[in-house]
Amino acid sequence: MQKTYPRVVLHLGKEHSVLRRHPWIFSGALKVRESGLQSGDVVWVANSKGDILGTGFYSDGSIAVRLVEFNKTELNATFWHHKLQEAVELRKQLQLISEQTNVCRLFFGEGDGVPGLILDYYNGHVVMQLHHKGLYTFTEIISLTLQSLFGAALKSIYLKLESLQKHGHLGNVPADGLIFGTDTAPVWVNENGHSFLVDRITGQKTGFFIDQRDNRALVKNHSKARHVLNAFAYTGGFSVYAAAGQAGSVTSVDVSKPAMEACKHNFERNALQAGSYITADVFDVLREQAALHNLIILDPPAFAKHRSSKHQAVTAYKRLNTIAMKHAPKNSLLFTFSCSGVVDRNLFYNTIISAALESHRSIQIMQHLMQGADHPVLPQFPEGDYLKGLMIWIKD
Repeated sequence: MQKTYPRVVLHLGKEHSVLRRHPWIFSGALKVRESGLQSGDVVWVANSKGDILGTGFYSDGSIAVRLVEFNKTELNATFWHHKLQEAVELRKQLQLISEQTNVCRLFFGEGDGVPGLILDYYNGHVVMQLHHKGLYTFTEIISLTLQSLFGAALKSIYLKLESLQKHGHLGNVPADGLIFGTDTAPVWVNENGHSFLVDRITGQKTGFFIDQRDNRALVKNHSKARHVLNAFAYTGGFSVYAAAGQAGSVTSVDVSKPAMEACKHNFERNALQAGSYITADVFDVLREQAALHNLIILDPPAFAKHRSSKHQAVTAYKRLNTIAMKHAPKNSLLFTFSCSGVVDRNLFYNTIISAALESHRSIQIMQHLMQGADHPVLPQFPEGDYLKGLMIWIKD
């Protein structure tokens, strides 16, 4: 017998986004909520006539429901096995996990059909991130499903809940911890044959910026004999690729001293000629050193995570890129990125053009860039297209 869930009912006319299969329903669209409904509960979504349109997780925030199916569904073991197996098999079919690469995003939230669920694979170790309370109830069944899919190849699953804990959604539940296995040590991974040490516990996000894999390879292809400045280098992903691409020199810059130490370890592990490592404010270094480098990478952290900070973010992106363009030599390459979800692709593009005008440089857009194939984007959910990038030729 199928399990039943509480219902939420939409206002008349508010079902259109659901019929277009957009996974978010905002609070203003809800007409009726069953009494006793709590944030994190699984609900069925009905139209004004009472017809069930989908199944999802309820929240008392601005996004009231995050849909996982567009029908009446029970979130049982069969549901989770189907969702996770489909995502894992897709990565295998596309050879995103191979002998050369054992680091991959296994599951990308809305892009794979479960909003808020992130699963990153690091050479047999999985990091699970949950971005809404409803998923916490299902951590055990997700863990068991992953163990079933990977068998002995799966060594550990580490649960990260900082985003939930930050907003007080889980009460006294620990911020993170192992839910399978015993190993919490940093792990060496391979990406396109290059080795990186990943700290799953204290590292940013889940430990490594997996979404930049294809863009790192692109930088490698254009690095030969160039003098590379990698700003916001973190642990040196772009730097290692550039050095492996026979760059004339590689300078890595980050405000974090531990990140620069990790960058050095990654260079040593890959037997690359030692680069230069600068622990300092990126804006200051760009003013002082951009003129000495003819390939510059700008991959800053998200300057805005909420719409209220959009103007501030755009100002920061413009300032950063203006400085880089103003000081870069003629015939330089600039790879510039934004991972701020509230800054869409068109706004980022226009911001970069504005920076070029302000810096009085003549540029050519060589390529539009995005996240790798293990971060799929649904056409009905353009918000998933969060990583924007441009490959720019600074002509004169």
